[in-house]
Amino acid sequence: MKLSRLGEFGLIDRIRRKVSVGRGVRLGIGDDAAWVDHPQGSSLITADLLIEGIHFDLRWTSLADLGDKSLAVSLSDIAAMGGVPAYAMLSLGIPANFDSKQLDELYRGINGLAKKHGVTVVGGDTNVADSLLISVCVIGHPPSKPICRSGAHVGDDIYVTGTLGDAALGLALLRRKRLRQSSAMAQLLRRHHRPTPRLAAAALLARRNLPSAMIDISDGLIQDLGHICQASHVGATIQQDKLPLSNAYRALAGKTGMLCALSGGEDYELLFCAAPRQRKQIEKLNRLAGVAISRIGVCMAVGNGVRVVDANGATISVTASGHDHFKIL
Repeated sequence: MKLSRLGEFGLIDRIRRKVSVGRGVRLGIGDDAAWVDHPQGSSLITADLLIEGIHFDLRWTSLADLGDKSLAVSLSDIAAMGGVPAYAMLSLGIPANFDSKQLDELYRGINGLAKKHGVTVVGGDTNVADSLLISVCVIGHPPSKPICRSGAHVGDDIYVTGTLGDAALGLALLRRKRLRQSSAMAQLLRRHHRPTPRLAAAALLARRNLPSAMIDISDGLIQDLGHICQASHVGATIQQDKLPLSNAYRALAGKTGMLCALSGGEDYELLFCAAPRQRKQIEKLNRLAGVAISRIGVCMAVGNGVRVVDANGATISVTASGHDHFKIL
């Protein structure tokens, strides 16, 4: 079957079914990070690949921003499991026309974010390539019980941290060359170029054992919520009027409307489910987590899929579900 028909997540599932589960693997392919045993305990391990022309465009992305973002996306995977990142392995495919100053700039972004979160870069690999390739592997410490995608139940509330759609809207405006100098534009571009992995909020949620399931929003709210629904065998209803939007998004979305908030990727906010009895505790975390936490929906019976409704409960049709690398082939 061609990859364009199979899709990114069909490919991942196909690989998962063909790979045997080895000794010491508590959680393998299918979540944001693997969870494996070792003689001193256990670790979380995740990896991400960023490719020039697919994940970033150097015409409007500085190498320092790119370095920061390259590490941030993997740190966000560790956050989605409730873990604490510790070590990073960085491998680069470098175009022959690059010079050492450009790589210094890339590492300036990487090292700045690594230092902020107590992460040490411990190795990797380099080679020549036709375009810039960045592969980041992060190893982290799990909480007592890592938060998976598979624990949600019918009736659980659905939450997100921060605001939705800023990164995708910023990218859309870059591609359309609809840039004008304003604080709103600067905020959207900052969210696109330098996403914030929600490690502090994730650690608080994990320590209190509040989420039943969690994921980070890398491919869009609807698609990533769909991963939780599939793993947990539930459906979901999202209230569009409850989605948290920044003032910058409201100012510049225009005809895009809610599409970037519902289907845009690269927010790297946390998306999690929790039992209704946890509402008061989660509301208190709004003052401690360093980022707003919003309740946006509820888990339903599995047959409902992911449904978006307006303030009156009427279903809203959403034409795009989210990003899939292989659907563009």
